Amino acid sequence: MLNEIDFKAVIKNAPLISIDLILKDDKNRVLFGKRTNEPAKGSWFVPGGRIWKNESIDSAIKRISSSEVGIALSIEDFNFQGVYEHFYNSNFFSDDFETHYVVLAYQLNTPFKGASSLPKSQHSHYEFFSKHDALESDNIHKNCLPYF
Repeated sequence: MLNEIDFKAVIKNAPLISIDLILKDDKNRVLFGKRTNEPAKGSWFVPGGRIWKNESIDSAIKRISSSEVGIALSIEDFNFQGVYEHFYNSNFFSDDFETHYVVLAYQLNTPFKGASSLPKSQHSHYEFFSKHDALESDNIHKNCLPYF
């Protein structure tokens, strides 16, 4: 894991690679969490996170799904949806530079049953949104809309 100075330098000078998890329930609604951290703090966003150095995509999916939704899922549970880019005017440290992500989006193959209690480390609370409601909402972050 990078120390804070090195991590700031990476965010300031290079894109980060991350994974977004598109988790649909049996009504075809997508799970969103209200973000508590920058970038995109206060927005509704799908669970996700960056891939760490020397971490396989499958290991990252297991770690991210475990920490964000309380269930360790594997790459076999998902269909690859595509590669996206996210640009933010802010960063995790709230310093004066932007963040650029190259995002690998994965959609769950079967309806997401959810954990009995979803973790609150990255999101203050969670809700499922239908495609219509997500596209009509002013609170769903614009970077999540291409997933529909």
